[in-house]
Amino acid sequence: MTVRDNPQERSDVNKQYLIIVSLLTFILPVGAWIIEHLISGLSLSFTLFGKWFIFSAVGLRLFLAGIRQTTKPAFTAKEIFHIDNPDCFPIVIELGFANLCFGLVGLVSLFKPEWRVVSAFASGIYYALAGLLHLIKKPAGANEKFALWTDIIIFVILCLYFIKTV
Repeated sequence: MTVRDNPQERSDVNKQYLIIVSLLTFILPVGAWIIEHLISGLSLSFTLFGKWFIFSAVGLRLFLAGIRQTTKPAFTAKEIFHIDNPDCFPIVIELGFANLCFGLVGLVSLFKPEWRVVSAFASGIYYALAGLLHLIKKPAGANEKFALWTDIIIFVILCLYFIKTV
């Protein structure tokens, strides 16, 4: 397996990745939370925020990541894990299958509120383990550092949602 050793390559920032992940993890859930509050008059509760956070940060983010990983495994291999070897693509594709499944549960939870706690539990563990792996591996570049921090933030929010809901 070939891992990039050039520090310049490791510091490359994929701005599109950072923008999309920021949009799905932070901007869209907060915006939808506020819009639903303004339209419906519901209070700005953590439960209402959780609805949109699970839909966006879990559902949309993981579903879109799954599509990308199953159709273009090179991006995840090269840009996130700094592995420049097509032999790892089947593993990235399998990761994509898991992301599609977790993402679908998060997406369906918008219409099936009882699925939110399941999504928070399973996806919370998933994000915790992914964040832990990034941390143990010591992030090699800006994209992986961003993935580490967003994974941890998502885990904490999902954990809080699960505890509050159960």
